[in-house]
Amino acid sequence: METVYFFGYLGALFVGIILGIMGSGGSIIAIPIFTYLFHISPVATTAYSLFVVGVSASIGVVRNWRKGLVDLRVALVFAIPAFLMVFLVRKYMLPIIPRELFTIKDLIITKDMMVMVLLAFTMLLCSLSMLRKKKLQVVLCSSQYRYNYLLIMFQGLLIGLFTGILGIGGGFLIIPTLVLLIKLPIKKAVATSLFIIAIKSLVGFVGDLGNHKIDWAFLFAFTLVSVLGIFLGIYLSTFINGEKLKKLFGWMLLFIALGVFYFEFFY
Repeated sequence: METVYFFGYLGALFVGIILGIMGSGGSIIAIPIFTYLFHISPVATTAYSLFVVGVSASIGVVRNWRKGLVDLRVALVFAIPAFLMVFLVRKYMLPIIPRELFTIKDLIITKDMMVMVLLAFTMLLCSLSMLRKKKLQVVLCSSQYRYNYLLIMFQGLLIGLFTGILGIGGGFLIIPTLVLLIKLPIKKAVATSLFIIAIKSLVGFVGDLGNHKIDWAFLFAFTLVSVLGIFLGIYLSTFINGEKLKKLFGWMLLFIALGVFYFEFFY
């Protein structure tokens, strides 16, 4: 058992490193670690993940805020509907979903299985998008942004729903939205995305309090290791080729997604 916990905390360090290097992606790895190494129920792991990614993203927000990279107007317009949706989903929607949803022959589809399968499917889509050779055309620097507030709020609601169910930050969805729809420069998009992720993740975690029994000592320990990993990732980011890392992370997500499908349906 101690060996399993060792690899679990090693995974926590890796979650932080990924967040430090890429600015997103750590929470999508944290949930399988919580579920399969620490044997926490998938629905509860989404709450744990919200706390870890919320605290981790907050560290990045402080650094980016000092550099003036956070677009506060876009962040608030996007974040308010997003964190309201996350709060409602975590507080009221998930608790009323029955533990057993339906049966396919002898296979009982449960709420926990639904969460993990949706997560695996999301990881699969993310991995395929990362492994594609097509490059996204982004704005490196611009002083003219298109503030379509209704569109920003609608996107915030959708991503808030997504985050509330799966417990992940959703940076891989937020950043393309800010770049393609609002035309934010990529550095501002990444920084603003972290601000949005921090707010909605922590608000979602607060909305979940009372629905699960939280092991605070374990959660703080895991988060602390992840935070250490963030600083290590920030340091390593100066030596690592971003395009190669993206492909490596894409392959890793693909294998983890296949592993989740195997554990949920065949193990």
